[in-house]
Amino acid sequence: MKLDGIRVLDLSAFLPGPHASMMMADHGAEVIMVEPDNGSDTYGGGEPTRYMGARYQDGTSVWFANIARGKKSYRVNLKDPDKHARFMTLAKTADVVIEAFRPGVVKRLGVDYAAIKAIKPDIVYCSISAFGQDGRYRDKPAHDLVVQAMAGTADLTRGMDGSPALTPMPSADMTASLFALSGILMALYRREQTGQGDYLDISMYDSLLSWVPNVTGSIFAEDRQPDRGEMRSFGGNAFVNIYRTSDDGHIVLGGSEPKFVSNLLTALGRPDLIEAMKKPVGQQDTVKNFLTVTFLSKPQVEWEIKLGGIDCCWSTVRTLHTALTEEGAPVTIAPDGKRHIDNPIRFREEPAQLSFDLPEFGAHTKELP
Repeated sequence: MKLDGIRVLDLSAFLPGPHASMMMADHGAEVIMVEPDNGSDTYGGGEPTRYMGARYQDGTSVWFANIARGKKSYRVNLKDPDKHARFMTLAKTADVVIEAFRPGVVKRLGVDYAAIKAIKPDIVYCSISAFGQDGRYRDKPAHDLVVQAMAGTADLTRGMDGSPALTPMPSADMTASLFALSGILMALYRREQTGQGDYLDISMYDSLLSWVPNVTGSIFAEDRQPDRGEMRSFGGNAFVNIYRTSDDGHIVLGGSEPKFVSNLLTALGRPDLIEAMKKPVGQQDTVKNFLTVTFLSKPQVEWEIKLGGIDCCWSTVRTLHTALTEEGAPVTIAPDGKRHIDNPIRFREEPAQLSFDLPEFGAHTKELP
């Protein structure tokens, strides 16, 4: 497998770091969860997701199973000198270290990049934090939603009443995890060429903001906040929008390429509106009004049948339950019946091999160096 022989020490928790390291474990890396020996912790000690959210019938947290599969667990109190020394012995054998403490914590614990590099010069060390290791916000505590609010993306996600809405997708966590994985793999590739490791400073805030080029035009070109009504992705485009059906269902149009516009408007008997779709985003109300009235005229199931025969970009608003339980869903059922989300990195020659073993807290502490 692609990452056979790579040992990862993951000191992070919750989602960004653990998800990135699970992607590596699925592709052959030996990933060791370095879990704090904090038995008095509110969650019971170790990785907090062991104890969070819905559980399978055997009591295992679904969240934990989908970020910890195939990993080992190393239980340690880094404030204990003897335990710290033993951890450093383990660190000498590592290729990658991932941590997601607030800036400054790993230095106080004596496991920062400088400390690890001193004993393992070619280490690839990745720090994930809300706002990075320096800068004006470095010490501000934050999880995903706070980062979204700080980055301005929560302001764009407003409901019909105009108020900011809670976003169920942890976009700051997701982007940081993606860049952490990408950066680690880049550093490992470079190490193969030069023998040198590197340090990665991954900011959730920076990671999220790197994904807004599609809505940044007015900010960089005109020095003003984007107007949602003029934005392609926020209702300004008649063919990138959500429309209600007569039975309170919803049809999403998600592509405004000329062929899709022509195909749908012709099928709906209004080819004369094709020209109106050439107007700038925010000036397509004639088409939006037509589509609003038209989709309200029939129930969702009838629109599904009609749209199914038209080459255009559309969908109903489906539930996550549907997406994860329908035939062909990217889900694997383990021998014990637990469902796991598949690894999306699909190689033809060496596909991911999911190990469904989940480590008990500290299960591998004694066997590791």
